[in-house]
Amino acid sequence: MRILHTDNQLTEVLRVLNRRSAETDANQAEIRDKAAAIINEVKERGDAALLDFSARFDQVQLEPGQIKVSPQDFETAGSSVPTDFMEAIRQAKANILAFHQKQLPKDWLDLKDDGIVLGQRYIPVDSAGCYVPGGVAGSTPLVSSLLMNVLPAVVAGVKRIIICTPPNEVGGVNPYLLATAMECGVTEVYKVGGAQAIAAMAFGTETIAPVDVITGPGNQYVTEAKRQVFGWVGLDMLAGPSEILIIADKKNDPAYLAADLLSQAEHGPVDEAGSFLLTNAPDLAQAVAAEVEKQLGQLSRNNIAAASLAKNGAIIITKDLDEAFQLANFSAPEHLELLVSDPWNHLSKIRHAGAVFIGPYSTEPIGDYIAGTNHVLPTNATARFASGLSVDHFIKRTSIIAYNKSGIAKYGPAAIKIAAVEGLDAHANAIKVRLENKDVTCSC
Repeated sequence: MRILHTDNQLTEVLRVLNRRSAETDANQAEIRDKAAAIINEVKERGDAALLDFSARFDQVQLEPGQIKVSPQDFETAGSSVPTDFMEAIRQAKANILAFHQKQLPKDWLDLKDDGIVLGQRYIPVDSAGCYVPGGVAGSTPLVSSLLMNVLPAVVAGVKRIIICTPPNEVGGVNPYLLATAMECGVTEVYKVGGAQAIAAMAFGTETIAPVDVITGPGNQYVTEAKRQVFGWVGLDMLAGPSEILIIADKKNDPAYLAADLLSQAEHGPVDEAGSFLLTNAPDLAQAVAAEVEKQLGQLSRNNIAAASLAKNGAIIITKDLDEAFQLANFSAPEHLELLVSDPWNHLSKIRHAGAVFIGPYSTEPIGDYIAGTNHVLPTNATARFASGLSVDHFIKRTSIIAYNKSGIAKYGPAAIKIAAVEGLDAHANAIKVRLENKDVTCSC
């Protein structure tokens, strides 16, 4: 890994840490146009378009009745998955449910002395569609993505939850994914990937009924399709490539730091993940760089990890830890590991991060799989204003307003004055007629 120094390479450091999209306008336009064409095809041709896209993009020829995973496929998956895997899934599920149940908001009413009642109700959406990437031709099932997207919707109380995931090379869905879906209570799974899956969930086809909210990460075309259907459906976020930033002082094991940098560098697509170490200890920086090279050769996805480190990785030597925190907030990373002495006293210095992992044993993959926190997190510096996937993404807030005669008498004149300035006479009149008229009897 390259080593940069802020004292004489600050411009390059800032360039490397800036995770905003570096795609060219021409490339973005091409992705936008292709995604729009796919969406229009699905809207116009429904299932027929989905089958054509499966043949074109997945090299799988599905029959019209094969878009939806059958009960037999679920049954086969349930009997073929090892027991120890299901035990691990159940432990992860328990932790994720426990964490997200603490996010559930409560309805509230505020009863004023003058008889006015104000409040809020929290209501789950009727349906949610979770996109689960297919991994490498379905051979690397992203079961953790399924858990992280489905279980917050379960906690929120969403009645209909569906999953779309690309078919594997034989036109099926990996049994580990199906077994995990069943464990979460989801049996409506469709063999559809890419931008076409987003379009199908947003607008519906003959087989797939539309949903209200779409969540889940995907490639550039999936992300662009989500951007284009937003407003017709709700979204979680527009997720980009994964990233990790570590702040470490000299009292750290280089093997731990190298392993954590590589844990994100191995994410695809090739060369897009970001891995950064900020440290005020030059000797540690050198030791971590050497350890990265050592561990890199042991990875099955070393080609992807090496490409990501070369393009988007860096070990940055800062003047002090305060400068490291400033740079971390500038980067606003998806994952931030805090490996410094007395880390809890430094936590308040971190203003922008999707998730913070504290201490040498809180490695980022623990958050990916088992801790219970959600691993669908804001990327590309969007942690400056966005948050990770939560129960909130599947719940709507509805305001409650109940005025009586004394309440409208007290506040109505002020509302009339505001309406008059805006030139909205009918607004003002709707209040005036209540101030001027006699008492009314209301069953409410």
